[in-house]
Amino acid sequence: MTYKTKILEIEDLTHDVKKFVVEKPEGYNFIPGQHTIVSINQPKWENKKRLFTFSSSPEDPLLEFIIKVYPKNKGVTEKLHTLVIGDELIIGKALGILGYKNKGIFITAGTGIAPFVSILKQLKKEGENKEQKLFFSNKTCKDIIMEDKLKEIFKNKIIFTLTREDKEGYNKGRIDESFLRKNIDDFNQNFYICGSREFMKNIKDILKNIGIKEELIIIEK
Repeated sequence: MTYKTKILEIEDLTHDVKKFVVEKPEGYNFIPGQHTIVSINQPKWENKKRLFTFSSSPEDPLLEFIIKVYPKNKGVTEKLHTLVIGDELIIGKALGILGYKNKGIFITAGTGIAPFVSILKQLKKEGENKEQKLFFSNKTCKDIIMEDKLKEIFKNKIIFTLTREDKEGYNKGRIDESFLRKNIDDFNQNFYICGSREFMKNIKDILKNIGIKEELIIIEK
């Protein structure tokens, strides 16, 4: 089943990331952390599909997506960044298994933050956000998505790492084994990972090497 849904709001989150707020079809349900198949309701674009994760919580009256543009990729994401309020998307049912299980550390890079935004919004509503910690990697400060909102949610339990900029108040370098050993204070909790395939594999391998049990590593498959 698919649904046609109108774009109600478009917001620039960074220089190359936009938030799209769209109508929520009646009766549409999803679990925080899930994604769906999206296409554009325009000639020649209806059958060009991409997976995007919800950044809204299931209780929100509208649906939200955080989407980065890749100029070299002349496809759906680039076309999405040319749309305006009133244009329509076509979405499918909710998919995926990256859901919240219990207290843990969220480890992500770039737009990999999107499913965690959905999960954390829900946890905040339920009063459980204080137990979580976030490690968020980006190239530079200007690439950080929703920095103020994330600081509001995590307070002092958040570490921003920058791979291409050295700036006071931010960790310089990649999320590697040294970083994780230094900043993990409880090795018997859940570890949620989202990002590029390379990023997720690398973090998972490091966690396993540290000695984290595989059943505690939660990753979108």
